[in-house]
Amino acid sequence: MIRAMAVVSLLALLVLVLYVPSAHPPERFLEQLRTEYTNAAVFWGKDAGTRMLSRAMSMQESARQASPVPSSKDAAPAGGVNAAVGREMASVNQRLFNNPYFRSIDALLLLASFRLAMLLEWLPWLLAFPIAAMVDGYLVRIVKAKEFLHHSPEMFALYVSLAILTSCATVLAFVLPITLHPLAIPCVPVVIGTLMGTAVRDFHRRS
Repeated sequence: MIRAMAVVSLLALLVLVLYVPSAHPPERFLEQLRTEYTNAAVFWGKDAGTRMLSRAMSMQESARQASPVPSSKDAAPAGGVNAAVGREMASVNQRLFNNPYFRSIDALLLLASFRLAMLLEWLPWLLAFPIAAMVDGYLVRIVKAKEFLHHSPEMFALYVSLAILTSCATVLAFVLPITLHPLAIPCVPVVIGTLMGTAVRDFHRRS
C-alpha cells in the first residue's frame, strides 16, 4: 500500500509540476515572488526576507551554472567551420529553450527556490520538534512491544501515506503561483515529523 501510494503520488506530482508552467506565463510567477517576498518581509522582518531572497538567487544561479544546456556565450570563438557550427548551435539553443514554456519553468524554479529558502531559514530551529516526535514514537513502540500490546499495521500504513501525501503537497505548493502564508511552509517539517512519529508507534517490533 505504501509503495503504491508513493508511486502514484510521485507520478501525479510530476504531471502537475510539468503542467503548471504551461498554464501560467513567467510574469505570473515573478509577480507571485514579489508578493511572497513582501509578505515575508512584513511577517519575519526585512532582514530575514532579504536573506531568503538572496539565498534563492544564489540557488538559481548555481542551478543555471550546473545546467548542461549551452548558452550563446559558450559558442566557439574561432573562425571557419567551428564558428559556423557554434553559431548554428546557439541558434538552435535559442529556438529550443527561449520560449514561453521554458521561461515559465525558469520563473517557477525561482519562486520554488524562494520558498525553499524560507524553509531552510527556520529549519535548524524546527528540527527539534520532529526529532522529539520520532523519539517519542520510538519509545512508545518499545513499551508496546514489552507489554505485548497490539501494533496496528493499518495505522502505520495510514500515517506513512499521510506523510507521503503531505510531502508531495508541499512540493506542489512550492511551484504553484498561489499566495501562501509565511507560516505555512515552516510548519511542514512539524507536520511530517508528527505523522512519522505517530507511524513509528505502530511499527511492528519483536520483543
